[in-house]
Amino acid sequence: MTAFVFDLDGTICFKGQPLQTDILAAFEQLEEDGHEVIFASARPIRDMYPVLPKYYWHYRMIGGNGAFIFNGEKVEVHAFSKEVREKIDELIEEHRLMYLMDSAWDYRFTGSKTHPIYTQLDSLKLAENKERQQLSDWVKCVLFTEDEMIFQSLEAMDCVIHRHQKEGILDISPCGITKEAGLKQLGILPGTYIAFGNDQNDCRMLEEAKISVCVGGNEEVRKYATYGCDEQQVAHMMRQLSNEWKEINI
Repeated sequence: MTAFVFDLDGTICFKGQPLQTDILAAFEQLEEDGHEVIFASARPIRDMYPVLPKYYWHYRMIGGNGAFIFNGEKVEVHAFSKEVREKIDELIEEHRLMYLMDSAWDYRFTGSKTHPIYTQLDSLKLAENKERQQLSDWVKCVLFTEDEMIFQSLEAMDCVIHRHQKEGILDISPCGITKEAGLKQLGILPGTYIAFGNDQNDCRMLEEAKISVCVGGNEEVRKYATYGCDEQQVAHMMRQLSNEWKEINI
Protein backbone atom coordinates (compact mmCIF):
# COMPACT_ATOMS: atom_id res chain seq x y z
CA MET A 1 0.00 0.00 0.00
CA THR A 2 1.25 3.44 -0.95
CA ALA A 3 0.12 6.75 0.54
CA PHE A 4 -1.22 9.37 -1.88
CA VAL A 5 -1.11 12.73 -0.09
CA PHE A 6 -3.26 15.65 -1.23
CA ASP A 7 -3.32 19.32 -0.41
CA LEU A 8 -6.86 20.71 -0.63
CA ASP A 9 -7.28 24.32 -1.80
CA GLY A 10 -5.99 24.90 -5.30
CA THR A 11 -5.01 21.24 -5.65
CA ILE A 12 -8.15 19.10 -5.49
CA CYS A 13 -10.78 21.65 -4.45
CA PHE A 14 -11.20 25.07 -5.98
CA LYS A 15 -12.76 28.34 -4.81
CA GLY A 16 -13.70 26.67 -1.53
CA GLN A 17 -16.12 24.27 -3.22
CA PRO A 18 -16.46 20.57 -2.29
CA LEU A 19 -14.55 17.97 -4.28
CA GLN A 20 -15.76 17.40 -7.83
CA THR A 21 -17.13 14.07 -9.01
CA ASP A 22 -14.11 13.21 -11.18
CA ILE A 23 -11.78 13.67 -8.20
CA LEU A 24 -14.01 11.51 -6.00
CA ALA A 25 -14.08 8.81 -8.67
CA ALA A 26 -10.27 8.91 -8.85
CA PHE A 27 -10.10 8.49 -5.04
CA GLU A 28 -12.26 5.39 -5.34
CA GLN A 29 -9.88 4.02 -7.96
CA LEU A 30 -6.86 4.69 -5.73
CA GLU A 31 -8.44 2.74 -2.91
CA GLU A 32 -9.46 -0.11 -5.21
CA ASP A 33 -5.79 -0.27 -6.24
CA GLY A 34 -4.85 -0.65 -2.57
CA HIS A 35 -3.52 2.86 -1.85
CA GLU A 36 -4.16 5.07 1.18
CA VAL A 37 -5.50 8.60 0.74
CA ILE A 38 -4.20 11.26 3.17
CA PHE A 39 -5.18 14.94 3.19
CA ALA A 40 -2.64 17.65 4.08
CA SER A 41 -3.92 21.23 4.19
CA ALA A 42 -3.20 24.66 5.60
CA ARG A 43 -6.72 24.50 7.05
CA PRO A 44 -7.25 23.23 10.60
CA ILE A 45 -8.90 19.80 10.72
CA ARG A 46 -12.19 21.50 11.62
CA ASP A 47 -12.20 23.43 8.34
CA MET A 48 -11.18 20.48 6.18
CA TYR A 49 -14.47 18.71 6.82
CA PRO A 50 -16.76 21.05 4.80
CA VAL A 51 -15.05 20.29 1.47
CA LEU A 52 -14.75 16.54 2.11
CA PRO A 53 -17.64 14.07 1.92
CA LYS A 54 -18.40 12.68 5.37
CA TYR A 55 -17.03 9.32 4.27
CA TYR A 56 -13.52 10.81 4.40
CA TRP A 57 -13.79 12.41 7.84
CA HIS A 58 -12.12 9.42 9.51
CA TYR A 59 -9.16 9.41 7.11
CA ARG A 60 -5.74 10.45 8.36
CA MET A 61 -5.17 14.18 7.93
CA ILE A 62 -2.58 16.89 8.43
CA GLY A 63 -3.95 20.37 9.14
CA GLY A 64 -2.43 23.79 9.69
CA ASN A 65 0.53 22.84 7.46
CA GLY A 66 1.51 20.21 10.03
CA ALA A 67 0.40 21.84 13.30
CA PHE A 68 -2.64 19.53 13.52
CA ILE A 69 -2.27 15.76 13.14
CA PHE A 70 -5.35 13.55 12.91
CA ASN A 71 -4.54 9.84 13.08
CA GLY A 72 -8.10 8.75 12.33
CA GLU A 73 -9.22 8.87 15.96
CA LYS A 74 -7.96 12.02 17.66
CA VAL A 75 -6.33 15.36 16.86
CA GLU A 76 -2.89 16.17 18.23
CA VAL A 77 -1.47 19.70 18.00
CA HIS A 78 1.87 21.51 18.12
CA ALA A 79 1.28 24.87 19.79
CA PHE A 80 3.33 28.07 19.87
CA SER A 81 5.69 28.42 22.81
CA LYS A 82 4.77 30.86 25.57
CA GLU A 83 7.47 33.25 24.35
CA VAL A 84 6.26 33.30 20.74
CA ARG A 85 2.67 33.59 21.90
CA GLU A 86 3.54 36.71 23.89
CA LYS A 87 5.40 38.27 20.94
CA ILE A 88 2.53 37.64 18.53
CA ASP A 89 0.19 39.10 21.13
CA GLU A 90 2.36 42.25 21.27
CA LEU A 91 2.35 42.61 17.47
CA ILE A 92 -1.44 42.29 17.33
CA GLU A 93 -1.92 44.89 20.05
CA GLU A 94 0.76 47.34 18.88
CA HIS A 95 -0.34 47.38 15.23
CA ARG A 96 -4.03 46.72 15.85
CA LEU A 97 -3.91 43.80 13.45
CA MET A 98 -6.86 41.76 12.29
CA TYR A 99 -6.18 38.07 12.66
CA LEU A 100 -7.37 34.48 12.84
CA MET A 101 -6.01 32.48 15.76
CA ASP A 102 -6.67 28.75 15.94
CA SER A 103 -6.49 26.56 19.01
CA ALA A 104 -6.85 22.79 18.98
CA TRP A 105 -10.49 23.23 17.94
CA ASP A 106 -11.89 26.70 18.71
CA TYR A 107 -10.63 29.98 17.25
CA ARG A 108 -10.66 33.78 17.35
CA PHE A 109 -11.43 35.71 14.15
CA THR A 110 -11.38 39.51 13.92
CA GLY A 111 -10.90 39.92 10.16
CA SER A 112 -13.26 41.12 7.47
CA LYS A 113 -16.18 38.86 6.59
CA THR A 114 -15.50 39.70 2.94
CA HIS A 115 -12.06 38.04 3.04
CA PRO A 116 -11.86 34.60 1.30
CA ILE A 117 -10.60 33.00 4.53
CA TYR A 118 -13.91 33.79 6.23
CA THR A 119 -15.77 31.64 3.70
CA GLN A 120 -13.65 28.67 4.84
CA LEU A 121 -14.02 29.34 8.55
CA ASP A 122 -16.08 26.86 10.59
CA SER A 123 -18.88 26.74 8.02
CA LEU A 124 -20.33 23.65 9.74
CA LYS A 125 -20.45 25.50 13.09
CA LEU A 126 -18.40 22.85 14.87
CA ALA A 127 -16.40 25.27 17.04
CA GLU A 128 -16.67 28.57 18.91
CA ASN A 129 -15.29 32.04 18.15
CA LYS A 130 -13.77 32.83 21.56
CA GLU A 131 -11.75 35.75 22.87
CA ARG A 132 -8.06 35.35 22.06
CA GLN A 133 -6.95 34.92 25.65
CA GLN A 134 -9.62 32.26 26.24
CA LEU A 135 -7.94 29.89 23.78
CA SER A 136 -5.98 27.29 25.70
CA ASP A 137 -3.39 26.79 22.96
CA TRP A 138 -2.38 28.93 20.01
CA VAL A 139 -1.66 26.49 17.21
CA LYS A 140 -1.88 28.54 14.03
CA CYS A 141 -2.15 32.26 13.34
CA VAL A 142 -3.05 34.27 10.25
CA LEU A 143 -2.32 37.99 10.31
CA PHE A 144 -4.20 40.09 7.77
CA THR A 145 -1.26 42.25 6.74
CA GLU A 146 1.56 42.47 4.20
CA ASP A 147 3.59 44.96 6.24
CA GLU A 148 7.30 44.26 5.69
CA MET A 149 8.29 45.37 9.19
CA ILE A 150 5.83 42.95 10.75
CA PHE A 151 7.16 40.18 8.53
CA GLN A 152 10.71 40.95 9.66
CA SER A 153 9.60 40.94 13.30
CA LEU A 154 8.09 37.49 12.79
CA GLU A 155 11.25 36.23 11.08
CA ALA A 156 13.16 36.95 14.28
CA MET A 157 10.82 34.66 16.21
CA ASP A 158 10.91 30.88 16.60
CA CYS A 159 8.16 30.23 14.04
CA VAL A 160 7.45 29.34 10.40
CA ILE A 161 5.95 32.02 8.13
CA HIS A 162 4.25 31.64 4.77
CA ARG A 163 3.44 34.80 2.80
CA HIS A 164 0.32 34.66 0.64
CA GLN A 165 0.40 37.88 -1.32
CA LYS A 166 -2.77 37.19 -3.31
CA GLU A 167 -4.72 37.01 -0.05
CA GLY A 168 -2.70 39.70 1.73
CA ILE A 169 -1.86 37.52 4.74
CA LEU A 170 1.00 36.16 6.81
CA ASP A 171 0.37 32.54 7.81
CA ILE A 172 2.30 31.58 10.96
CA SER A 173 2.97 28.16 12.49
CA PRO A 174 5.22 26.93 15.33
CA CYS A 175 8.84 26.25 14.44
CA GLY A 176 9.54 22.92 12.76
CA ILE A 177 5.99 22.59 11.45
CA THR A 178 5.69 21.40 7.85
CA LYS A 179 3.40 19.00 6.06
CA GLU A 180 6.38 16.72 5.46
CA ALA A 181 7.11 16.65 9.21
CA GLY A 182 3.44 15.83 9.80
CA LEU A 183 3.71 12.89 7.45
CA LYS A 184 6.66 11.57 9.42
CA GLN A 185 4.58 11.78 12.58
CA LEU A 186 2.00 9.57 10.85
CA GLY A 187 4.76 7.12 9.94
CA ILE A 188 4.95 8.15 6.26
CA LEU A 189 8.64 8.48 5.45
CA PRO A 190 10.33 10.54 2.71
CA GLY A 191 10.55 8.79 -0.62
CA THR A 192 7.66 6.42 0.10
CA TYR A 193 4.60 8.48 -0.91
CA ILE A 194 3.06 10.32 -3.87
CA ALA A 195 2.08 13.96 -3.27
CA PHE A 196 -0.11 16.57 -4.96
CA GLY A 197 0.19 20.27 -4.04
CA ASN A 198 0.13 23.78 -5.46
CA ASP A 199 1.53 26.34 -3.02
CA GLN A 200 4.74 27.23 -1.21
CA ASN A 201 3.61 25.38 1.91
CA ASP A 202 3.65 22.20 -0.20
CA CYS A 203 7.25 22.52 -1.43
CA ARG A 204 8.94 20.31 1.17
CA MET A 205 6.23 17.70 0.89
CA LEU A 206 6.59 17.63 -2.91
CA GLU A 207 10.38 17.55 -2.73
CA GLU A 208 10.46 14.62 -0.28
CA ALA A 209 7.91 12.51 -2.19
CA LYS A 210 8.84 9.58 -4.39
CA ILE A 211 6.69 11.14 -7.11
CA SER A 212 4.99 14.53 -6.87
CA VAL A 213 2.63 16.71 -8.89
CA CYS A 214 2.37 20.50 -8.85
CA VAL A 215 -1.14 21.61 -9.73
CA GLY A 216 -1.43 24.99 -11.45
CA GLY A 217 1.12 27.44 -12.76
CA ASN A 218 3.24 28.36 -9.74
CA GLU A 219 6.71 28.16 -11.27
CA GLU A 220 8.52 28.30 -7.92
CA VAL A 221 6.56 25.33 -6.57
CA ARG A 222 6.91 23.44 -9.87
CA LYS A 223 10.68 23.25 -9.28
CA TYR A 224 10.08 20.84 -6.40
CA ALA A 225 7.71 18.49 -8.25
CA THR A 226 8.19 15.58 -10.63
CA TYR A 227 5.26 16.61 -12.83
CA GLY A 228 2.99 19.57 -13.39
CA CYS A 229 -0.66 19.69 -14.43
CA ASP A 230 -3.67 22.01 -14.40
CA GLU A 231 -6.78 21.47 -12.31
CA GLN A 232 -8.65 19.72 -15.14
CA GLN A 233 -5.90 17.07 -15.31
CA VAL A 234 -5.70 16.16 -11.62
CA ALA A 235 -8.02 13.15 -11.70
CA HIS A 236 -6.22 11.80 -14.77
CA MET A 237 -2.83 12.20 -13.03
CA MET A 238 -4.13 10.35 -9.97
CA ARG A 239 -5.18 7.36 -12.08
CA GLN A 240 -2.01 7.45 -14.15
CA LEU A 241 0.30 7.44 -11.15
CA SER A 242 -1.68 4.69 -9.46
CA ASN A 243 -1.26 2.55 -12.56
CA GLU A 244 2.44 3.40 -12.91
CA TRP A 245 3.09 2.54 -9.26
CA LYS A 246 1.51 -0.86 -9.72
CA GLU A 247 3.35 -1.58 -12.97
CA ILE A 248 6.84 -0.82 -11.70
CA ASN A 249 6.05 -2.20 -8.21
CA ILE A 250 8.05 0.47 -6.41
